[in-house]
Amino acid sequence: MRSIIIQIFAAIVIFNLISMFKESSLLDASGELPAPYFSLPVLDTLEENTSNNEVNRIDLSDLKNQKTIVYFFAPWCTICKISMPNLQNKVTDGSLNAIGIALDFDNSKQVKKFTNDLDITFPVLLGNHQIRQNYQIEAYPTYYVIDENLKLSARSMGYSTELGLTIRGS
Repeated sequence: MRSIIIQIFAAIVIFNLISMFKESSLLDASGELPAPYFSLPVLDTLEENTSNNEVNRIDLSDLKNQKTIVYFFAPWCTICKISMPNLQNKVTDGSLNAIGIALDFDNSKQVKKFTNDLDITFPVLLGNHQIRQNYQIEAYPTYYVIDENLKLSARSMGYSTELGLTIRGS
């Protein structure tokens, strides 16, 4: 029994060390650095308004005065598929504000299928190479918490539980 406890403890320590190493490539989230600017099309309006060329956009300034989790994902990402419902649950219960930014997708239909399959109701934006570079996204999922003053206040990479999201997002 003691051997199992030591192995579990060692696995947790190793996992945390690897996570810290991977997250070291992300932007500083000490609350001092402003979030990089973005203005991206909203997935739903892109799909609905292809005939009249009216596409709603969300930009960084729309997030002012509300703490927001900006969740970067790819529609082919298995961990995203497992983790995103946790974020959706926190948005649904009113405890968090969030937007998703899709990256590394083939087309908007692929992203739409992914979000529909997960019943995502928070806004999903279609990102691009520039936004990926600006936020230093190298793995999925990655998220940043942007505070009320549009500064980066937290960051994480990989699977997040509802509790983890609540702690970082509050």
